Amino acid sequence: MTATDKRTDRRRGAQHGTERSSGTRQEQRPGVQNGAERLTWKGGTIEAPLPAVLVTSGTMDKANVMTVAWTGIVNTDPPMTYISVRPERYSYEIIRDRREFVINLPTAQMARTVDYCGVKSGRDTDKIAACHLNLLPGEMVRAPLIAECPLQLECRVRQEMALGSHHMFLADILAVRVDPSVVDPSGKLRIDQCGLLAYAHGQYFALGRILGKFGYSVAKNNKKHR
Repeated sequence: MTATDKRTDRRRGAQHGTERSSGTRQEQRPGVQNGAERLTWKGGTIEAPLPAVLVTSGTMDKANVMTVAWTGIVNTDPPMTYISVRPERYSYEIIRDRREFVINLPTAQMARTVDYCGVKSGRDTDKIAACHLNLLPGEMVRAPLIAECPLQLECRVRQEMALGSHHMFLADILAVRVDPSVVDPSGKLRIDQCGLLAYAHGQYFALGRILGKFGYSVAKNNKKHR
């Protein structure tokens, strides 16, 4: 996610909100739920929420950080992820040369830092120093971790794909690093205590309350009836 991506989001927000772009015909088709209607818009990047992550590259001695929202999990075994990066970004060449990076999952309290690292370039700004971030060494990669983030994924690039505006780095997740403060005495990760940040349509959000867990919709009620 760059300043260019954010401007694109805002333009689409105007087009897809109360305004209509000049010369663009907005079609309406019957909906399938409760007789509601749906507007048909031109294909765009409205898939939300997404994680807004801090991606570190380089080394402990010479590190860079950038904000990425185009990321996610693509495979379980082996565990794999991706980041999509504009080739003009400073981190692009670093990741392309070193074939590794770290995905740091920031907290909602770090929203300003996340935004700053998305609009500033490492070519002319030491973002790590400017944001007073502390670095930790990686276990499986040379790229550093951001200590203020509760979770990190250490990644090694498997493949690069040129898609258009962005190049996608498909990567193996070599290690997951976890702050012990978000692990309970039984060794379970308390993701609800991480306070993670989300990104949706050009805005940052704090994740809310737990609504359920995987499979709860079909789980049997084990409580005894009285």
